[in-house]
Amino acid sequence: MIIRLAVIGALTLVFLYELFLNRLRLSSAKNPIPDCVADVYDAESYARRQAYSAEKCRLNYGQLAVSFLADLLLFLFNAYAAFAGLFAEDDWHQMFAVVLLNTLASLITLPFAYRDTMVIEEKYGFNRTTKKTFAVDTVKQFILQLGLITGIGSALMGLHRQFGDWLILVFAGVMMAFILFFTFLYPFFSKIFNKFTPLPDGELRERLTALLEKNGYKVRAINVMDASRRSSKSNAYFAGFGKMKTIVLYDTLLEKMTDDEICAVFAHELGHGLHKDTLRNQFLTFIQMLIIGLLAWLTLRTPAIFEVFGFDRINYGFALILIMSVEFALFMPLFGLVTNAFSRRAEYRADAHAAKEGCGEALISGLKKLTRENFSDVAPSPLLVALTYSHPTTAQRIEALRKNAE
Repeated sequence: MIIRLAVIGALTLVFLYELFLNRLRLSSAKNPIPDCVADVYDAESYARRQAYSAEKCRLNYGQLAVSFLADLLLFLFNAYAAFAGLFAEDDWHQMFAVVLLNTLASLITLPFAYRDTMVIEEKYGFNRTTKKTFAVDTVKQFILQLGLITGIGSALMGLHRQFGDWLILVFAGVMMAFILFFTFLYPFFSKIFNKFTPLPDGELRERLTALLEKNGYKVRAINVMDASRRSSKSNAYFAGFGKMKTIVLYDTLLEKMTDDEICAVFAHELGHGLHKDTLRNQFLTFIQMLIIGLLAWLTLRTPAIFEVFGFDRINYGFALILIMSVEFALFMPLFGLVTNAFSRRAEYRADAHAAKEGCGEALISGLKKLTRENFSDVAPSPLLVALTYSHPTTAQRIEALRKNAE
């Protein structure tokens, strides 16, 4: 009974924390706008931005509540064990049954995702996703989620049987290897959802190539992603390792920014590569995997957890759900404080590199444009930033760039 109450209590705490974060996002509308970003929105567009944020937050309240209620019912009524009873009794089929039910249960939030994309994003002019694309994406995501969790559950089962109490280090190592493999091949996996084409020859490509050559940095490709198929929002990112390193620019970024601003964004991404920020993040990821390995070891050494929820023996799929959705979720606020702090520091370094390349003012202009085009918050709660922001706010980044320029 104590174990059951502890699991339900932990699930409830995670839900309340998510509600708290959502409340912080909603209340940020009342915060004063810093002077350095006062020109990002005019009065009319800022009012629209606030209305957009409020609608998203209200929708999120509903999604969080429905998702929590579904999880609560699955745990309270031992639904995972009952569903597993419909499958063959060997451990793999029992694990797969739990993973399948969990993946099917996640579809309960599909109406919220549909309203978010096809109604709210459409209302404010961001959505370019057709109903067909939305449906195809949903099917792809379901298959990928089911396959990924089944694979991890199978690995957990095999490693526990083979290594027993050495599970902590072995599972952490295997998961880390998997993450590195996925990161290395991300340019290929991302093609499941988007098309990528080389940046066309011309003055912009010549300027970007010159930046790379100046810094002695090589990438496999500079690609343009067809982000406009789904949204009008803009971004750029760095992907892959070694010979697979790729810099990706959204096609919407090319549409809305000047060549100087694009070069500034590119110089920022180049800064991440030169500072090996992706590799630095892998250390924190390994710590995260160690924590998950420890939780897996503790969970599998406690058969009573499974008995309480209707199983007659260890179920590796249920163990994985407990580890990720309940146990590790309790650590996430603290762990997020650390990882987000490191990430924000890396963003400042990358901005400083862009400024070093003579792109400081262009980056400021580009940041303002990205903020405006993406309807980003210009005055989020400092606590929300500390807990959830992997990037400093636009105002913080501009202030740092101008301070360094003095």
